[in-house]
Amino acid sequence: MSDMVEVVIDSVRVSLMSPQRVVVLRQTEVERYLAIWVGPYEAEHITVALQEVELSRPMTHDLLKNVFSQLNAKIVRIEIVALKGETFYGNIDVKTDEKIIDIDSRPSDAIALAVRAHVPILVSQEVMDEAGIVPERDMQSEGPVAPFNDTKPITHPSEEGEEGLDVFEDFLKKLKDDPSDEEEKPNSE
Repeated sequence: MSDMVEVVIDSVRVSLMSPQRVVVLRQTEVERYLAIWVGPYEAEHITVALQEVELSRPMTHDLLKNVFSQLNAKIVRIEIVALKGETFYGNIDVKTDEKIIDIDSRPSDAIALAVRAHVPILVSQEVMDEAGIVPERDMQSEGPVAPFNDTKPITHPSEEGEEGLDVFEDFLKKLKDDPSDEEEKPNSE
């Protein structure tokens, strides 16, 4: 586990160019990020858990957490262990009796489970070195700053109300500050 770094979920974002979503993980020790593309349903499962939305019936990841609990198995951590091509590979580490079992998992499912079980998310140092994004360094290089630069955060519907209007306020302010409007206009008073 010494070659693993701990990360937290920074955000879940929606791509403006495709139906895909991006889970952005932030390393806890330094400002380095890892973007993992997931499907819309997987993103929904993660977002629901992050927002602590109460559902009347358990979703699949809630069910899996409950099964582990009923079998006296404890989810210890989840790990993102490899990147092959453009595919990330994950594990769910579960403790039963006195031994740890690694269960192969898609990272999106492992992350959805980690949020529900409140366990650490770890990423292999090799994966972070290969796919991690350091904003300051990447801003100086050519090309896009990050693979999630065409995304926007997924927000809770109640959060969109006033924040969604910020775009319009900024636009109106730009119109108001437009230098082409500097000529004197007659006062209508």
